[in-house]
Amino acid sequence: MKKMTIRALLDEYRKYLHHDITVNGWVRAFRSNRFIALNDGSTINNLQIVVDFENFDESLIKNISTASSLKITGEVVESQGSGQTIEIIAKKIEILGDNDTEELQHTILQPKKHSLEKLREQAHLRFRTNLFGAVFRVRNAVSFAIHSFFNERDFFYVNTPVITGADAEGAGEMFGVTNFDLNSLPKTEDDKVDFAEDFFGRKTNLTVSGQLEAEAAAMGLGRVYTFGPTFRAENSNTTRHLAEFWMVEPEVAFNNLEDNIDLAEDFLKYVIQYVLDHCKDDLAFLDKRFEEEQKTKPQKDRATQGLIEKLETVVKQRFKRVSYTEAIDILRDSKENKKGKFQYLIDEWGADLQSEHERYLVEKHFESPVVLFDYPAKIKAFYMRLNEDGKTVAAMDVLFPGIGEIIGGSQREERLSVLKNKMAEMGVDGEELWWYLDTRRFGSVPHAGFGLGLERLVLFVTGMTNIRDVIPFPRTPGNAEF
Repeated sequence: MKKMTIRALLDEYRKYLHHDITVNGWVRAFRSNRFIALNDGSTINNLQIVVDFENFDESLIKNISTASSLKITGEVVESQGSGQTIEIIAKKIEILGDNDTEELQHTILQPKKHSLEKLREQAHLRFRTNLFGAVFRVRNAVSFAIHSFFNERDFFYVNTPVITGADAEGAGEMFGVTNFDLNSLPKTEDDKVDFAEDFFGRKTNLTVSGQLEAEAAAMGLGRVYTFGPTFRAENSNTTRHLAEFWMVEPEVAFNNLEDNIDLAEDFLKYVIQYVLDHCKDDLAFLDKRFEEEQKTKPQKDRATQGLIEKLETVVKQRFKRVSYTEAIDILRDSKENKKGKFQYLIDEWGADLQSEHERYLVEKHFESPVVLFDYPAKIKAFYMRLNEDGKTVAAMDVLFPGIGEIIGGSQREERLSVLKNKMAEMGVDGEELWWYLDTRRFGSVPHAGFGLGLERLVLFVTGMTNIRDVIPFPRTPGNAEF
């Protein structure tokens, strides 16, 4: 007997009409002891199972309830009712797992609407809701598209360390990694923790970025990308921050800043188009949810486009490319700035742009995705290439509506003497990064790369508003549940 997923059956149902097949899944609803709505997670769509209760033992029928897991064998037929194209006439039903009815009442598996906060409290069960099934299928499609994009362009996937002795740039507070008994720490003569006694013989941390190691790989492989978990020990309880998240970081030898911007724009459009092409049912559900959510907002805060329309627009538009200097002039002269509506007022060149400034440029001024480039050197990392003016670096940020910065990158400083001077000025230990400096000693070349936080892209594509709702088990301050 052929066993298949519900998605595969619905996609190619004509091949299986009037044939017996086997499906597995969880009960979403059981009406009139006759109609089971079955879902196996492969699609947002349920499969209707028609049960002639006279052909089955009464005790079996009584034990089928919401959230039960079933194995069903039956004939695929065209549906006589509305709401579905096909249904299965059940010939054999096996209960794989039944429920504690009393306990079920306290879970999010009850067929009613639950708050997102309630769903987060039961993250182990939220995969089985329509909303989170859709979100995580889309996340899967985004991840697959990322690998496909780079594979099609002859990039090599490299795995950079999760445990590291380098901080990459001072990109954020780091989580320490140790094998010490914390109740009995070895100390040096000046009463400091003696990390020479630790497992790695030095102080180590969870990585905040794989960029520096990816640069080293690009110096031999040419085109590489990393895709893995990164960690920030920042006490940020916001809708945009996680302590553990996933980063995509390509590095390309012989690329300059313009090449880097082109790569970032092509990359984002490719991934979004892939989701539009392969997640139609889930996006339709999320689009409808997005529309309903907008109705609850004040008129001035409502999105001007639906979710799918927004995604299609981003794919079609050429991203607006604007220098940091031009952006500062626009922001400084804006009504929002002059009337004090920005929380952080812009009054001089050199200001570090905040999310409110980025979103103003994207959503109000240009009404399109924006790429900002040539930032002040003083507000950017040591590895970014110093421009000829001596005060800006070849940095770039891609800004998206509703999100702000979604990609940050730069052309890297390939000149050894300039890099060493910048490291000294910014207090970066050259001895600690001796291996990184070596990449500039032996056949250094111009190169560039960027970083994308996967969760921010999934936020944008799904229309969700809290980053905790686009990663299966969020890690945030005070929360390491599950």
